[in-house]
Amino acid sequence: MGLEILGITLFVLLIGASIALHEIGHLVPAKKFGVRVTDYMVGFGPTIWSKFKGETRYGLKAFPVGGYIRMIGMLPPGKEDPEGTARSMNTGRFAAMVAQARQQSLEEVRPGDENRLFYKLPVRKRVIIMLGGPVMNLVLAFLLFGIVLVGIGIPAPTTAVNSVVPCTPTVALPAGDALPSGECPSGTSATPAAAAGLEPGDVIVSVGPVTSSSWDDITAWIRANPGRSTQVVVERDGGQVSLPLTVADIERPVYDEYGEITEQVEQIGFLGVAPVFEYQSQPVSSVPAYMWDLTYRSAAALLTLPIRIYELVDETLIGGGERSINSPVSVVGASRLGGEIAAMQQPVTAKVATFLGLAASLNLFLFLFNLLPILPLDGGHVAGALYESVKRFIARVRGKPDPGPVDTARLLPVAYVVAAVLLGVGLVVIWADLVKPITLS
Repeated sequence: MGLEILGITLFVLLIGASIALHEIGHLVPAKKFGVRVTDYMVGFGPTIWSKFKGETRYGLKAFPVGGYIRMIGMLPPGKEDPEGTARSMNTGRFAAMVAQARQQSLEEVRPGDENRLFYKLPVRKRVIIMLGGPVMNLVLAFLLFGIVLVGIGIPAPTTAVNSVVPCTPTVALPAGDALPSGECPSGTSATPAAAAGLEPGDVIVSVGPVTSSSWDDITAWIRANPGRSTQVVVERDGGQVSLPLTVADIERPVYDEYGEITEQVEQIGFLGVAPVFEYQSQPVSSVPAYMWDLTYRSAAALLTLPIRIYELVDETLIGGGERSINSPVSVVGASRLGGEIAAMQQPVTAKVATFLGLAASLNLFLFLFNLLPILPLDGGHVAGALYESVKRFIARVRGKPDPGPVDTARLLPVAYVVAAVLLGVGLVVIWADLVKPITLS
C-alpha cells in the first residue's frame, strides 16, 4: 500500500510538472514579446498559494487538472467600438456575455499598456505564444521517451528459458496452468517443453533446422510447424543437451493491436517455454520513429473519442460491463495507474520504464489534444490568428483596407459550451476511474 501511495504521489507531481511546463511554454514567449502577463497559475479552483514577482502573480490552485496564464488584450474591441472602450450590448444573452467579457478584458489594461496587448501582436508572435504550451509537452514527451528507449531500453526476449508452461493452453484456459495436484486439466496435456524436460536456465541453441540467437526466429518456426517431431538443443551446465519432442498443435485466440482478445482463433505450433527478457538500449533515432507511430495512434484515438465516451457510459457505467483497456482515462485514473505500477512485483527498472512511458504518452496526448482548432484550446487561438492572417492577405491582394484583428470575443459562447462539454466529459471519466478503474493486472 505504501508503494502504491508513493506512486500516486509521484505521478500527480509529474502531471503537475507537465502542466507547469506547458504554461511556461506560453509565459516565456509572451514576456519576450512584451505582453503583460497578470497571472501564471497551475491548477484550477481555490488558490492555495500565490506570490507576486514583478507584474505577474504566480500561484498554485487546489485541483491539478490544468493551468493558465492571463495576458492582457486577449479580446480585441468590437469593430464599432472606439479604442479602449466596450459598448453595452442588449440584443441577447450571448451578446451581453460578449460585452461583459470585453469590459473585463478592458479593465485589465493600465496606462502605458497600449502596446502590450496580445491582440496587437503580429500573427506569427501570437501563434508562437499559443503553440509554446503544446510544444513544451511535445519536448517533454521526447525527453521522457528518450530516457525510456535510450537510457533504459526496451525489454526484448532472449533465448534463455525463464519458465516452462506445464500444460497446453486452450481458448478457455489460455495460461496453461496445472491443477493444484500438478496434473493437467481435462482436455489438455503436458506441453512439449515440459514432457521433453526443458528447465528454467536452459539456453536454446537450436530448434529443428533453426539455429539462431533471435527468439523471434525460433518462435516463428515453432508456430509454423504444429505436429512436427524435431530436436531442441539447449546449453545446460556448460554443455549441450539434445531433447527430442513433437511440437504441439493448439488453438489460440487472435489479439488485436491493443492486446485485447478478438473473436477469431488460429491453429499454431506451441512449445511451452517463456523467455528471459533483458532491456536493450535503442538508438536515439528510434525515439522520433516511436513517437510518430504513437502520434498516429493517438490521433486516431482522438477522432474516436466521442464514440469511446459513449461506450464508456452505455456499456460500462450503465451496462455494468468490463472497462476496456483503450477506454479514456482521467488524471485520477492515470495517477492510480502510476500507483499500481509502483506496487507491481517487478524489478525497479521495469517500474521506472513503465512509469516514465505512461507520463510520456500523457504529454504526447496533451500536445495533440491542445492542437484541436477549437476554443478555448490553444489550437483554437492559433486557428483564429491564422484566419486573421488569411483575411489580411486577401484584403491586400484585393486592395481593400486592413480588416483588423479577428473578433474572437464573438466565439466566447462557443468556447463556454466547449468548456462545459469538456468539464462534463472529465467528470464522467473521473467517475469511471473511481468505480470501474483500468488496471494493469
